[in-house]
Formats: sequence, C-alpha cells, structure tokens
Amino acid sequence: MSVAKKIIAIDAMGGDKGPNAVLGGLNQFLYQNGENAVSFRLFGPAAELNQLLVKYPRVARNCVVIDAPDVIKGTDKIREVVRHAQNTSMYMAIKDVRDGNSAAIISAGNTGILMSLSKLSLKTVDGISRPAITTMLPSGGGDSRVVVLDLGANVHCDEGDLFDFSILGSVYAEVIGKMPHPKVGVLNIGEEATKGNETLQNLNKILTENKDRLPYEYIGFVEGNDIGGGNVQVVVTDGFTGNIVLKTVEGTAKLIKRVLVDNLKKSILAIIGAFFLVHVFKRLKNKIDPRSYAGATFLGLNGFAVKTHGNSDALAFANAIKYAADMTGANLNDVIAARAHSVADIRAKIGAYAR
Repeated sequence: MSVAKKIIAIDAMGGDKGPNAVLGGLNQFLYQNGENAVSFRLFGPAAELNQLLVKYPRVARNCVVIDAPDVIKGTDKIREVVRHAQNTSMYMAIKDVRDGNSAAIISAGNTGILMSLSKLSLKTVDGISRPAITTMLPSGGGDSRVVVLDLGANVHCDEGDLFDFSILGSVYAEVIGKMPHPKVGVLNIGEEATKGNETLQNLNKILTENKDRLPYEYIGFVEGNDIGGGNVQVVVTDGFTGNIVLKTVEGTAKLIKRVLVDNLKKSILAIIGAFFLVHVFKRLKNKIDPRSYAGATFLGLNGFAVKTHGNSDALAFANAIKYAADMTGANLNDVIAARAHSVADIRAKIGAYAR
C-alpha cells in the first residue's frame, strides 16, 4: 500500500457519541494493526480535538488535525446544508479525498448529506451511473457473508442502475470479501421469472441472456430468506428495499440477543448450560453483532466514503477503518472501471429498456 493510500480522512464530529468514540476507534485500530498501518487527517474544531488527543497518544502520533469549525447535525436537511457546508468537518474531509490528500473518508454523520456531498465532490467511476451503499451482512455458516446493495442511496432505480450495482457488488465481494466469481442474485418477491415488476423482469431477461459474458455467476431472482441462507454472495436491490433489509437484519440480531439473555436468566440450569456453551455464544455474538459490519461503503465513487452508524462506538469505528484500508489498498476502483468497461455493450442494451 502506497503512502497516499495509507491516509484516511476522519469526520471527527459525526455520530451520536462524539469525538471520544471516534478517537477510541482510531486508537483501537492502531493498537490491533500497528502504528504504521494507517495515518489519519482529523477534521473538527482543532482546540477540542487537540485537548482530547492528550488521552490518546497513539492516535496523536499518527494524525494531523485540520480545523473545521462547523458541524453537520443529524437533523439537518440536505438542501439547507449543501450550500453552506464549506467549513464543516464532513465536507472538508470529503474535499480532502477529492484533492488527493487522503484516500478515503469515514463519517458517522447524516447519511443523506454524506451521500450527497460525496457524490457532488467525488463523482462516479467511469461506466457507473450511481454509487450504492454497500456492506457485508452475516449469511450461512461459519464466517460467511453476503454483499447487499443498495442500502439506501437510491430509492428509485431503473434496470441500468441495478446492473451497475451488480458490477459494484461482485467486484466488492471478489476483492474485499475474497469470494471468487461470486453468485449474484436480484432480490424479488419470488424466484420465478414472471414475478416482480417490469424493471426487475427486464433486468433478469438481459442478465439471463448474457450469463456467459458476465464477470460473475448470475443465479436469477432471490428472496429475502436467501440473504441469510448462504447460497448467494451478492444481492442486488434498490435503496428503498435494501434499507429495510438492513434494518430488519439489525433488529433480528438484537431480538436474538434479547431472547437469549431473557431465557438464560430464568433458571439455574440454563445458566449452567450457558457456561458450557460460552464459546458458541461468543461466536454467535460475533456473527450477528452489527458493529462487525459497521462500515457501509458508498461504492462507485472516485474515492472511498465509509459510513458508520450514528451510534457507533470505538469497535465500530475500528472496523470501519479496516474496511477503508482494505479498499484503498486493493485498487478497488480500478477493478470496477475495468469490469464496467468489459460489459459496456450489455449495459447499453439494458439502458434501452430504461428509456
């Protein structure tokens, strides 16, 4: 990884838990990966950040603080912010990526504003129409994961957008998820080719006709229960549906944890049994813990933007930094551009449907 690729811009003021959680995450990442792994450009009120950095000497040795006096709040509206964002920690961090000083930005701030500012500043990779919010969710047994996109950036999508998402997701699964020639499915209300709306049917027809030329294994329509089943590595959908999927998975994880805790408290036998299953419960916790996939990437931009949950703690930030470091080190956007170019004629056919 080159020196430039090892620099990450941090919006220190995004998120519900403030800069302490951000700095704690940076500290945890450096502790786990070594102080030479990544360096940071930290954006926020300089006086406040420098005071907090006294508690984090490891981070202080590996960061530069850039004064950004203004902060974008979670309740701010996109239209109100975009024209007056110049001095905010979020925008200045994004601009740092655009200017080539950093390879990626990480923020726990307002998702819609982060997406809008990132798209305006960074633009999209050649051959990709729109960026998509992407992450890996738990699936199947062991450490298996599934890439799902879009998770909320694009509520309304046509056939071309969804095709682009399939390219983005398959490259992400292959390069970052280490899933060679991944199986890609389009989320629908049934697996039959006759199910779903006209957009999904048009997309499925073109993908099926060109299966042998796609840079992934297209398996057709998949349903919601396939996401956790382990039989598909990339699930493509629009941002409206994808965001519901994400929140449902997170809610289910919390429900499982709550049910387990409640039942373990009900009898001494349950507590004794839990003692012998402690390693099983630990693996289950790691599998379903939302913090383990806290980094959601705005994939398809010229530069990397990683969004963490608004309530992210230090562990979530540390995982988000790992996401960013992995992507910048893998030349992910070069692979995306090459794959998009290789199927440009198929994309053109799909574009005809959209018009």
